[in-house]
Amino acid sequence: MSDQSLPQIYLVTPHDFDLETFPAVLDSVLANHDIACVRIALSTRDETRIIKSSDAIREVCHRHDVAVVIEAHVLMVDRLGLDGVHFTDNGRSVRKARKDLGDDAIIGAFCATSRHDGMNAGESGADYISFGPMSGATLGDGTLADRALFQWWSEMIEVPIVAEGGLTLDIVRDLATVTDFFAFGDEIWSSYNPSATLGEFISVMAQSA
Repeated sequence: MSDQSLPQIYLVTPHDFDLETFPAVLDSVLANHDIACVRIALSTRDETRIIKSSDAIREVCHRHDVAVVIEAHVLMVDRLGLDGVHFTDNGRSVRKARKDLGDDAIIGAFCATSRHDGMNAGESGADYISFGPMSGATLGDGTLADRALFQWWSEMIEVPIVAEGGLTLDIVRDLATVTDFFAFGDEIWSSYNPSATLGEFISVMAQSA
């Protein structure tokens, strides 16, 4: 947990973004807020696009001393000078990635709403476990993660947890005392002023501390 036990902020890039404009938007957010990590979450399989986009995001993040991980593309981590990888396969790839990337790499695993998968991923070497979605049906099969999952995990398991997917001000307020990270993606990028919108979420977190 960060200072004063507030959850840390984890940002997830859009699945597609304009290389001419998004790095500057990200730079503004990182300049105005304390961010723990940024995840490159591109949906494209175009290697050239992945490389160019990742290079741009890495440059911005490392300029602000912010860690950057890439979703799924484990072979790109060393190649592009990234800090680690995030998997969305319920932790099945964690053990091999830990062996391949070594102890210093950041490895995260999205485990939907499964305590069992989360614990297995943690035992396999994941640095954090992500649960969600919290509302809507933006991730997984539409099943939602609830407060009870985060409450149980925070009391029983030491591996840090991330809440992501469909975050709202009310959800952030409710979970602020039982999660280690909030992962914001479309919640801020779809707004007119992402930095200001993130500021609203952070204010709610602070009020809940």
